[in-house]
Amino acid sequence: MHSQKCSYKINFMKKIITVGDFKIGKEEKKAISEVLVSGRLSEGLKTAEFERMWAEFIETRYCIATSSGSGALITALTALKYLYNLPSGTKVITSPLTYIADASSISAVSFEPVFVDVDPLTFGITPELIENHLKKTKDIKSYGIILPVDLIGYPVQIDKINKIAKKYGLLVVEDAAQAHGSVYQGKKCGSQALISIFSFYIAHNIQAGEMGAIVTNNPLLMKLCKQIKAQGRVCNCLVCTRAKGYCPNLLKFKDKIGDFDPRFTHELIGYNFKTMEFQAALGFTQLKKVKEIIKKRQRNIRYLNQKLNKYKDILQLPLYSEKVSYLSYPLVIKKPKVISRKFLREKLEENGIETRPLFGCIPTQQPAYSFLKNQYRNKLSNAEFIGTNGFYIGCHQYLSLTDLNYIVKVFKKILD
Repeated sequence: MHSQKCSYKINFMKKIITVGDFKIGKEEKKAISEVLVSGRLSEGLKTAEFERMWAEFIETRYCIATSSGSGALITALTALKYLYNLPSGTKVITSPLTYIADASSISAVSFEPVFVDVDPLTFGITPELIENHLKKTKDIKSYGIILPVDLIGYPVQIDKINKIAKKYGLLVVEDAAQAHGSVYQGKKCGSQALISIFSFYIAHNIQAGEMGAIVTNNPLLMKLCKQIKAQGRVCNCLVCTRAKGYCPNLLKFKDKIGDFDPRFTHELIGYNFKTMEFQAALGFTQLKKVKEIIKKRQRNIRYLNQKLNKYKDILQLPLYSEKVSYLSYPLVIKKPKVISRKFLREKLEENGIETRPLFGCIPTQQPAYSFLKNQYRNKLSNAEFIGTNGFYIGCHQYLSLTDLNYIVKVFKKILD
């Protein structure tokens, strides 16, 4: 018998720089333990407290927590459908360059997404492009909603979008899922639209694993959203969900149903998008640190921009602003013939730096919407270019100066 050395090497490379991260500390463990000790796992007091604090932070009257950002989108759109009697097929102007949840949520409530191009630097749809589209349309009555997206944390020009919506008789839903704490003209993203949504996905600035939220100043929309996310039951307040006490919301059903139980009496067709106490508890711990989180992410963006500025002819670096709460560090390759996104991402990943493509242009690059490809051919040049050549890496608050310098070192190694 004889021994034989292995002729190949396996490299178990660990990711050094992740796109997002979440640290479980004493505060987070305590929050989860409190939920377990309470015995209440489905939404209750923790969720109500998070809703109160998030509404206060965004500066809106109401907040409704949901199980995810997608659940928040579907709930908000459904509430508009009920309140304003919007028919199936209603057209919704939205961004082609975003996570597919926006288009999918529009489709899920039987509306039709309509895409206009984006600004090449801030990645959002612009008032000018929205109005240009509306001026050209011959069937303005089929349009009902404008749904702009604050991608990567960059605010859209929501005041101008609101004016266009008012001019054409449209409603505005702002997707601020990636803009926790971003500010536009002195007000938080999500506070100026008729209704807005947020996501607290694990890679976002305020993290809870999976959770979403709807904010609004409209009491009727608030009530509808609470009903819709809880299968359309007649009331979703804590009194009713615990089947204790008396709730004035139920007066209209007093004489209509004999053995009345608000938990099992459904006024509307809705969904199950309720959240859990665990998510709300985690989100609450992060909300306490929100100012620090935003500042650290901004610091990381500013530092990387300074160090990578020598490559600005090859890479479009992110616009820096103290008004933006950054989801990530977005880059767009300006000269794809010099270096391809595929090559650069592969080399970054080989060196332990996680990357993600910048979502893609939904109607021309996402297989789920391939049936729209011919309709939008050559109409969304900015979104298509960014969808092909844009990507992002992490800028999260857990990155150290050593991490940032490592990122710079790897970029120099590849690009030099």
